[in-house]
Amino acid sequence: MFDYENFKKILFKLDPENAHNLVEFSLKSIDNIPSLFNPFIEKNFIDDKILNQKIFNKTFYNPVGLAAGFDKNATMIRGMLALGFGFTELGTITPLPQSGNPKPRLFRYPTYESIQNAMGFNNDGMYKIEKRVKKFYPFATPIGINIGKNKKTPQKDALNDYEKLIKGFKDLCDYMVVNISSPNTPGLRDLQNENFIKALFTMAKDITSKPILLKIAPDMSKEEAVNLTSLAVENGADGIIATNTTIDYSLIPNSKDFGGISGKVLKEKSFEIFKAVSKELFGKTTLISVGGIDNAQEAYRRIKAGASLVQIYTALIFKGPSLIKNINEGLIQLLKNDGFEHISEAVGADLK
Repeated sequence: MFDYENFKKILFKLDPENAHNLVEFSLKSIDNIPSLFNPFIEKNFIDDKILNQKIFNKTFYNPVGLAAGFDKNATMIRGMLALGFGFTELGTITPLPQSGNPKPRLFRYPTYESIQNAMGFNNDGMYKIEKRVKKFYPFATPIGINIGKNKKTPQKDALNDYEKLIKGFKDLCDYMVVNISSPNTPGLRDLQNENFIKALFTMAKDITSKPILLKIAPDMSKEEAVNLTSLAVENGADGIIATNTTIDYSLIPNSKDFGGISGKVLKEKSFEIFKAVSKELFGKTTLISVGGIDNAQEAYRRIKAGASLVQIYTALIFKGPSLIKNINEGLIQLLKNDGFEHISEAVGADLK
């Protein structure tokens, strides 16, 4: 029996980025050994009719997905299936390869079950990643592609980067996410404005009919978040993901003064922004909630607040590979306890 708590002791003695690389290597290794890989799927992957949903014309067997940032280079697609994720979001991917920000750039706060990252969209670039995704797509579970501009691309040329990426991945994913909310690329959040949003989604819709979603930051006012997401939907966005990491460094004593914080300390801040957006847009577009979700009760709270899907990243680091199974099994029980026969009845239940 795999004991994650003991494995975590080893991981947490390593530099956080080296620990991530070890996990990546482990998942890729399991992928190559069917006698290990298949039992992981059988144990972790929950496929129950009560959780099955048709979204973006694709079947999501369960609503718990991997958030962007974990599998930046599309090297763990099958590994995420083994962990039980109902969908996987790859990236953030930029047109050209980039090494990201100087190290150290990833920090753990075990007491707060949170991390702080200043990675800076480090990835292998769209051409290499396209080749990897082509080997798997279409896949057993939906694949999302999270896209961002290169650090060296001037603001005035940012739209060109997103255009290249949309053209490159439009036939290699089930949905795409426009990332203009990471705090780790200078000036990126400045693109969260009316003119850029209009131009972006007008351009995207001319290129592809694939769903294009907008991911927003948690560090704006509720009014700003509602206005921005409403504008995106009016201009063709097929969904909203709320939220990215936060630059509210007061959430963790003695945290760094750069990068973005994710994990348990982000839970309420993320939920409040999501709830405000959902109150305005529920029923008008697809809503995905991410930020501090680490158990079935929290996932259920987001679902009842209007989320059709939820995403996990940081909690996986602290709670291990059984987390996704536990959340899905917990959701099934919570749905039944409330008399729901299907998850769709619970989505937005607190708004009805």
